[in-house]
Amino acid sequence: MATPDAARTHGRVPGPNRHTGRRDDDLEADISQWRDWVASRPGVDAEDVDELEGHLRDQVVDLARAGLVPDEAFLIAVKRMGSIDDLSHEFAREYSGRMWRQLALSDDATSESSTGWGVGWWTEVGLWAVAAAVAVQVARLVTGLSDGEPWWLLTNASLLVLPFLAGSLAQRNGLTRRQWLLTAVPFVGAAIVVNVSPFTPGGSTQILVAAHLPVLLWFALARPLMAGEMASRERRMDFVRFSGEWIIYYTLIALGGGVLVGLAVVILEPTGIDEDWLITWALPSGAAGAVVVAAWLVQAKQQVIENMAPVLTMVFTPLFAVMLAGAAVTYAITGLDAAFDRELLGVFDAMMVVVLGLVVYGTSARDPSRPAGWMDRVQLVAVGSALALDVMVLATMVGRIGALGFTPNRVAALGLNLVVLVNLAGAAWLSVRFLAGRVPFHRLEGWQTAYLPVFAMWLAIVVGVLPLLFQFT
Repeated sequence: MATPDAARTHGRVPGPNRHTGRRDDDLEADISQWRDWVASRPGVDAEDVDELEGHLRDQVVDLARAGLVPDEAFLIAVKRMGSIDDLSHEFAREYSGRMWRQLALSDDATSESSTGWGVGWWTEVGLWAVAAAVAVQVARLVTGLSDGEPWWLLTNASLLVLPFLAGSLAQRNGLTRRQWLLTAVPFVGAAIVVNVSPFTPGGSTQILVAAHLPVLLWFALARPLMAGEMASRERRMDFVRFSGEWIIYYTLIALGGGVLVGLAVVILEPTGIDEDWLITWALPSGAAGAVVVAAWLVQAKQQVIENMAPVLTMVFTPLFAVMLAGAAVTYAITGLDAAFDRELLGVFDAMMVVVLGLVVYGTSARDPSRPAGWMDRVQLVAVGSALALDVMVLATMVGRIGALGFTPNRVAALGLNLVVLVNLAGAAWLSVRFLAGRVPFHRLEGWQTAYLPVFAMWLAIVVGVLPLLFQFT
């Protein structure tokens, strides 16, 4: 059993916290407060406190070696200790709010700039959102969106909005000048490639680029969001959580905005005022600005959305598992998998992406210290069923390519299904081993975070290489 002195010697994590400026002395103060709190519980003697502290410090050291800063390591270690001892769990529950604020706010940050609508909010969020809205409207006016087919605007839509989100994240996370420049590189490179390429207006490759470029540029947001800590598994999982939570908030904002515009149209109709300006001005501007605002809501309301994530995965994972299992059995028995047409293949591709997103987000929302439960088995059913359907879709695709030849759409779909197939196969294999007690859950987490660059590489191939192979048609 580790003594207090020995634990303090091994548990020191030197250096400042880059997010809050706090040093290891503050870490020791946090551990001391935790120790005093545990010691004050009835029925706990000094030997119990020493043993618990030794466990806590071991966790902090392991997490620090994995790339976490002291505050993050302490927060996660205390929460993981909840599975070891009920006292530590109670401490984590009572003090998690204070610890989260220490992680989210710098020493000189004010509550107004982080959670209010004051000057700080406008400089970090509001102005970036307005700039994105203005950029969309300027592009709309320059290209004459209302007079012709908006192929240029369709291809460049993500380049008009996501750079402003990247700037907002970079400012909020205090990136250095070098990190700002590195953040700008993928956006500048994508803008050059997309606008220099001689696409056939409305051709297959231009539509593919327009569909894949937003997702590729979303991966570029990882740098400003993770403050350059690209190699950290924990930080990559934070990026996954951020992405899932952003989708939730953006969907809520979009639903509210749609209702607002609909009511405005109804109100304006009796006045004789042309309400078309709401469609051409309010909707594009609101959709662009909401991209930045939704990201701010994710970070400002972190604790609320963390409580929502497990609930959402608990609701939707069983539903998708039942649907996928039923579809896989039905198509396999009836032989309909050999008769997939183009539209049905597209539907299955979209469903595979949704299931994959649900699996990855569910992994990020799960407490890694919790033992295997029924939800893990349900997720395995969903993954296994999706894997079976993906094999059927791939077989049909290979047959269509053999009979009709290669096209940009077929190559893009084939590559996507292969990438998804490998990910699902790895997730299924690790899930089986986790349920059998042969590997810890963090191996499954590690598989998903390590696979993220594979998705980004495939998206880069679709955007940068596929148009060249098919001569921009």
